[in-house]
Amino acid sequence: MKEASFYITEKDGKLKCLLCPKECFISENKTGVCGTRENINGVLYALTYSKPVAIHLDPIEKKPLYHFHPGEVILSIGTLGCNLDCKFCQNHGISQDFDESSFEGLKEVSPDGIIDICKKNGYKFVAFTYNEPTIFFEYMFDVAVMCKANGIKTVMVSNGQINEEPLLKLIEYMDAFNIDLKSFNPDFYRKVCGGEIETTKQTIETIVKQKKHLEVTMLVIKGYNDKEEEFENMCKYLSSLDKNIVLHLSRAFPDYKMEFEITPIKLINRFYDIAKSHLKNVYKGNI
Repeated sequence: MKEASFYITEKDGKLKCLLCPKECFISENKTGVCGTRENINGVLYALTYSKPVAIHLDPIEKKPLYHFHPGEVILSIGTLGCNLDCKFCQNHGISQDFDESSFEGLKEVSPDGIIDICKKNGYKFVAFTYNEPTIFFEYMFDVAVMCKANGIKTVMVSNGQINEEPLLKLIEYMDAFNIDLKSFNPDFYRKVCGGEIETTKQTIETIVKQKKHLEVTMLVIKGYNDKEEEFENMCKYLSSLDKNIVLHLSRAFPDYKMEFEITPIKLINRFYDIAKSHLKNVYKGNI
C-alpha cells in the first residue's frame, strides 16, 4: 500500500478523494466506489500500489493505437477496480467482480521492477491498461516518471474519468492516450456507465491542448448508443478539436449485466462512413 494522492480530511473525519469526479466521501475502513482506495486510521491508501494482476506483452495495435509506433510491442499493466460501473463491461473480471480477499497473495512488482523487466527484455513502451488506470494513479505515476528517465514511452488507456489536477500532474510523463468515449449522450453515461460525459470530454480536450498523441475508442452497442445524430455530433466535436484524432469503432458483444444483439457489421460500416466525413483516421474493430 501507499498513501494516496489527492484527498482531504473533512470535519466529520471522513476522507474526500479528489482523484476522479466521483469525489467519494470515505469513512474509516471503507473504500470509494472503485474499491481500491481505503481510509485506514484517517489516511487514504492506494491498495493496489505495486500489485498488478496482469502484466502482458501486447502488440501496440491492441490498445488500440494505430498511429503511435505501429508494429511495436508494449508491456501492458493492469490492477483491480474501476471508477465506472458500465453494465456492458468487457473486462469485469478485474474491474468489477472482486472483493478485499482478491488483494491477498498478489505478487508485488515495484516501479523499479517494471523498469527492470523493460531493460532486461529491451522493451521500449509501457501501457497502463486492462482496468481503469486512474484508480492506480500513484503506481502509474511512479512508473511513468521512471520510464521517462529511462527513455521508455508510456501510454494510458482510460475512460477519461479523472479530475483535471491529477491529469495535469500525470500528462507530463505520458506520451500517448487512448480514451473511451462511450457515447455522446449524458443520460447513457449516467444510467449505463455511472459517469459524467463532461469529464471525459474535458480529459480529451486537455490531452489535445497538451499536444499528446490521442486515439479514441467507441464501443458501438445496438439499441443503446447507436443514434446517428448523436454519433455525428460526437464526430463533429472530435473534428473541431483536431481532424487527425484517430477514432476506433469497436463491435460489442453482450457481457456482464447487459443482453443485447451483437453489433451488426452493417451498423459499424454506417458509422464508419459518418465518421470518415469528419475525421481523417477511422478504423473498425472486433470484426
